[in-house]
Amino acid sequence: MYAAWTIKHKPRSLSEVVGNAEAIRKLFNWVKSWDGGVPPNRAAFLYGPPGVGKTVCVEALARDRDMELVEKNASDHRTAEAVQRFAGMASQYATLFGGKRLILLDELDGVTGTEDRGGVGAILEILKTAQCPIVLVANNAYDPRFRALRKRCLSIEFKKPATYEVVRHLEMICRRENIKADERALKFIAQRSKGDVRSAVNDLQALGQGRRLLTYENVSWLAARDREEVIFEVLRIIFHSNDCLEAKRAIDMTNVDLDMLFEWIYENAPQQLRHPRDLARVMEALAQADLYRGRIRRTRDWGLTRYVIDFMTAGVAMARVESQPGWVAFQFPERIRMLSRTKPERQIQSQIGMKIRRRCHISSVRAVREVLPYLRVIFENNSEMAAGIAKWLDLDEIMVKYLTETRR
Repeated sequence: MYAAWTIKHKPRSLSEVVGNAEAIRKLFNWVKSWDGGVPPNRAAFLYGPPGVGKTVCVEALARDRDMELVEKNASDHRTAEAVQRFAGMASQYATLFGGKRLILLDELDGVTGTEDRGGVGAILEILKTAQCPIVLVANNAYDPRFRALRKRCLSIEFKKPATYEVVRHLEMICRRENIKADERALKFIAQRSKGDVRSAVNDLQALGQGRRLLTYENVSWLAARDREEVIFEVLRIIFHSNDCLEAKRAIDMTNVDLDMLFEWIYENAPQQLRHPRDLARVMEALAQADLYRGRIRRTRDWGLTRYVIDFMTAGVAMARVESQPGWVAFQFPERIRMLSRTKPERQIQSQIGMKIRRRCHISSVRAVREVLPYLRVIFENNSEMAAGIAKWLDLDEIMVKYLTETRR
């Protein structure tokens, strides 16, 4: 089982964090100011879009300054009682051996209540007497619930890093993974991530894992995508959901057409469901979905689409019974990758097929399948006859070159 590169290559020091140099400097100086006593702001409020390094920065800072990091997901401690139980005591006492402590409350967006009640109110009370630095992390600091919190905290905004900064991080990962990467390929991945470093690393792993060379051609066929419609998240829900409705709703998260999504699910099913009986169940569900896909193509009855969706989402989700949970990287469909690589060749074949169709009065598909192989033999072995055929079919220079090149 492969480890997620977002974890394997997580920055271990502030010097490795991608971008946001000013925000990092501001946070570092604030934590350092505790060396001289309790500062005016007992908490720092980090905010910014997902995947830009807010949490990673705090973890790296604690490591750099040899501090004990007490980290909790605030959305898991929503109530006042839960927040007080976790952070209240920790904020008042030193570590067992007298070291320094740093408290991190991540994903504050999930905490309930306002400044007067609930988890947010409990945090406000803790900040009044905290004896160690507390860092709060949220995507949106300007949620009305956080109005009172902002007044008591040092607000630090994290922004999306520049493309070149993300590229440098991807280059570092490629060196560690012994991958020789085309700079254009890494730039393409970085640009598509739109500043989401975590997403860029996930994409790099999906595209580069198992390779020794990553070229621009390996990634350029990927269409630009909206970061809110991530195919990997859709797959994660379908393969790991315990709820049929949730699995079916996942399909609304992406604008990928059903045929493409089917290829994604089919390609990844054997890696995601390792137990033979689970795999048999998921393949049965996909076979049923494929059966309805065929009927739709033949009859143009688009009402059958709902059955395709049911089998390839809920049917796949319910197939997991005995497979052990665990993270396995999603792989891009090999058949789609192959079609992408061979697209130029198939275009030339189609053009030649059209030329043959006009002369021989057969379909272009039949021409490519039945006539083209014989033309290739002639063009490779009899230049005089090839010249006559090329003139008769009105083949251009590119077509002639394609037919004369030896295929191995």
